[in-house]
Amino acid sequence: MTPPEAPTLTYAFAVCRGGALTALAALPGLGTGAPVRTLAAGPLTAVVQDVPAAGFGEEALRRRLSDRDELERCARAHHTVITAASALAPTVPLPLATLYLDDDRAREALGERETSLLTALDRITGRAEWGVKVYAPTGPPPPAPGVAPADGPASGRAYLDRVRTRQQSREQHHTLTLRAAERVHSAVRGLAVAARRLRPHGVEVTGKHRTHVLNAAYLLDLGRERELRAALASLRRDETDIQIELSGPWAPYSFADGGVTDEGTPS
Repeated sequence: MTPPEAPTLTYAFAVCRGGALTALAALPGLGTGAPVRTLAAGPLTAVVQDVPAAGFGEEALRRRLSDRDELERCARAHHTVITAASALAPTVPLPLATLYLDDDRAREALGERETSLLTALDRITGRAEWGVKVYAPTGPPPPAPGVAPADGPASGRAYLDRVRTRQQSREQHHTLTLRAAERVHSAVRGLAVAARRLRPHGVEVTGKHRTHVLNAAYLLDLGRERELRAALASLRRDETDIQIELSGPWAPYSFADGGVTDEGTPS
């Protein structure tokens, strides 16, 4: 007697429209042994994979994602499938661990979001996401003219003056770097069809030697990469007090919700 098949869930990576997606079947996905496949949902095509219910049910998933190594493995696998899909067709990434009881439930849920997903697909077709980060190097401010260095003789009043002057110097430097970051944002925003500011990273990510002053994502038409790189090269020459980093092109994670960006640009 053939043993019954273990129950499975439908894991959804992304939603696409058009494109030849058969090549995705060669991807391991989450490594469950089942192929990555497509699922028709009206005018949408979902990229999905069968996963064992025993390993991806609510409690099992909570344990899986609370394990740092397992979370990283799942996130990398999720991103790999989305990146491959976006190279083949306009693709809206879905959040990590998007799970449905079966294909019918997946179709039903995507059908409820059909309008917003189609709007997002219209918006991202022929475009890619780029990330720009701006950092301000940190360090002790230069001593103010006429104020004795810390190891020199000074009265209590001179010491307070020195502390006040250093604080003012830090504040002025921070203001200058914020203005420089705004000039970077303005220049890149001028090339993009949409932009979204993201939360800057803290010292645990950046390290203690620099401060993150701009973390932004930009949606650019394909073919504008050369203009983008040229604009940033010019900014790096002019804005010597900051560090500018570019990453991409990415699947449009920051513009996948079909909503309105922080710049007020409609989808």
